[in-house]
Amino acid sequence: MLLDRSDQATRLVGLDQDSQAIAFSQERLARFAERVVLRKGNYRDLKRHLADMGIVKVEGVLFDFGVSSPQLDDPARGFSFQQDGPLDMRMDQTTGPTAAVLVNSVREDELADIIFHYGEERYSRRIARAIVRERECRPIETTGVLVSVIAGAVPSVYRHGRIHCATRTFQALRIAVNSELEGLELALRDAADILAPGGRICAISFHSLEDRIVKHTFRSLAQGAEAHLSLLTKKPIISDEQECIVNPRARSAKLRVAERASEEMPL
Repeated sequence: MLLDRSDQATRLVGLDQDSQAIAFSQERLARFAERVVLRKGNYRDLKRHLADMGIVKVEGVLFDFGVSSPQLDDPARGFSFQQDGPLDMRMDQTTGPTAAVLVNSVREDELADIIFHYGEERYSRRIARAIVRERECRPIETTGVLVSVIAGAVPSVYRHGRIHCATRTFQALRIAVNSELEGLELALRDAADILAPGGRICAISFHSLEDRIVKHTFRSLAQGAEAHLSLLTKKPIISDEQECIVNPRARSAKLRVAERASEEMPL
């Protein structure tokens, strides 16, 4: 761990939308006392939170995008299609509409667009149509019911494919509920702006939409007359076979790293 290997002057600032994640981290990192500051917040507000603490420059920023294992493993959170539970999917359970509100209120064409653009789901129109038909009979309030609707909407061969037929739809709804892609590029640019010379940004993404934004943003900040980042990973770093055996969820993770150039480079 970073704090174990650094001197006493090193401070760790953590942001997360999930109150449960904050509470868990506070307990786990309690032995580091004042060296750790944890705040409930979104990466879009990175600069504001650091400014509130009087922090102008940092040595490194780590973005870990997407849903976490504790969220997936808790049926009550509604993120997983493998366990039945309320159709929630909010990372911050204190605000915003749930996934159930979304699937029961959005127009069919809008729902299909969400599933297609955020889930890259080829059967988005069929799935949206099936959802609307189902909700006309009864509200869709649980993950189990939604999975059943999706399974009934897609071809048999797709139901028995390499990945679960509900994977892309659940991803799309989760992204929409939490506005995950909004402000992602700005957050990366803010992180580059507050890096000290030689500081690094590490971004871990778990699907192509996130990784595409990271790749293009890093590339933009590393090119041109005003470039102030250098790319340390031409291609994303992915988990090897051994890590995937130990942690199967790591198989979709992609890590990209960029480093802040010298102070002489203009911003």
